[in-house]
Amino acid sequence: MKSNFLSSLFVFLLFTSTTLISCSEKDSNEKAKLEVRLTDDPAAFDAVYIDLKDVQINVTGNDDKGWQSLPGVHAGIYNLLDLVNDKDTLLVNADIPSGKLHQIRLVLGSNNSIVANGVTIPLETPSAQQSGLKLNVQQTVNGGILYTMVLDFDAGRSVVQTGNGKFILKPVIRTVLNAVGGSIKGAVTPGTVLTGVYAINGTDTMSTFTDQNGAYIIKGVPAATYTMRYWPTDTAYKSQVKTGIIVTTGNVTVVDTVRLTK
Repeated sequence: MKSNFLSSLFVFLLFTSTTLISCSEKDSNEKAKLEVRLTDDPAAFDAVYIDLKDVQINVTGNDDKGWQSLPGVHAGIYNLLDLVNDKDTLLVNADIPSGKLHQIRLVLGSNNSIVANGVTIPLETPSAQQSGLKLNVQQTVNGGILYTMVLDFDAGRSVVQTGNGKFILKPVIRTVLNAVGGSIKGAVTPGTVLTGVYAINGTDTMSTFTDQNGAYIIKGVPAATYTMRYWPTDTAYKSQVKTGIIVTTGNVTVVDTVRLTK
């Protein structure tokens, strides 16, 4: 039997911790998580500003009707030269359908410019303003897995000066899509008992809680072998342990259902 202190601690963590991953989504088994990050290579300007309005993906392969905007895009004006030397910035973090990710595109506004020798010069982006900067991905993403996509923007090659002195943006962007570790998925019965779930590897611990049906999933788990500990918030039930849980990059490890006992 655990003390009432442990029970209170788990309830406190449920409502206050910002590091726990929610497993209450019904579609967690069907969707992948995608982080899109922007970085840049150095360029011979003081600044290169792009006006980001939207980030869209295409999972159908239909270039006319297959586009959908990602929720929670961090729209704004970004200075690409702030993102050199392995620096990056998060543009969006959203759930996407599993399956084939065909394309991604950046939709830009009209407030794009460069700064050269202290002078601000408008940067024309006609194609981007009309339909967005389309980038081919053509990779499969698996449900329950966290992916990061780095958009490596080569500002030096992307800004072109015309014969009449204007500057035009003709983007040269390299996309790199990688799975971030794997995921651990399972269930605890009875599902009505709220249970803390911990994946432990040495001093590293990742955690979450079961949802209303007893299901859980922990995403973005580094490849390794883990010990799983299950701590029910109802002190009438005993904690449980599972060992030897192997996680591999890009895959979902399914753990046998844990049955709580009194």
